[in-house]
Amino acid sequence: MIISFAEFLQSNTEFNKLPDPVYPEYAFIGRSNVGKSSLINMLTGRKGLAKTSGKPGKTITINHFLINKIWYLVDLPGYGFAKRSKVARESWKKMLYTYMQKRPNLVYTFLLIDCRLEPQAIDLEFMGWLGEHGIPFVIVFTKGDKLGKVRLVEQVEAYKQQLLQQWEELPVCFISSAVNAMGKEEILSLIDGENQNYKAYSSSIIN
Repeated sequence: MIISFAEFLQSNTEFNKLPDPVYPEYAFIGRSNVGKSSLINMLTGRKGLAKTSGKPGKTITINHFLINKIWYLVDLPGYGFAKRSKVARESWKKMLYTYMQKRPNLVYTFLLIDCRLEPQAIDLEFMGWLGEHGIPFVIVFTKGDKLGKVRLVEQVEAYKQQLLQQWEELPVCFISSAVNAMGKEEILSLIDGENQNYKAYSSSIIN
């Protein structure tokens, strides 16, 4: 897929004010400072489309982008806001869970994981919640450029093996890097294929 158009639409904290669900939608989420904004900018080829920051928890709204005028890319708030109050964390959690459970055009949630880290309890808990609620998700291991090739493969495989202790089958997994565009083609290819399926399904419903 070649992205020729990428435009910021809106930021919101209220579910009923989100853009009309007329296009297939792909949401990106992960723990604070996992490299989400950098990954979005890499995928779209638009430096600065999603704002990056060294301060964890900068994204506190649901941010919609229109891509190629045929699908939505959504930048979701990171979870695990260490410097935010318990009330604020619960508010964002409620907003996120409402969005992921009720957004009718949400095709996939891309869950970002720092490839350098061992499985974190907060990520495992979130994966479990997604699985329990039947929300399709993809794992994207970020910052792949930070490890050597052999170490990167070993780290990701070890992570998968630990997940298989709790899961019968793993979701699709990608390894990415915003620095060298690792994983870009594979991720966009998945989205392109799902867009075609979505279009075909929508046409069958209308007809």
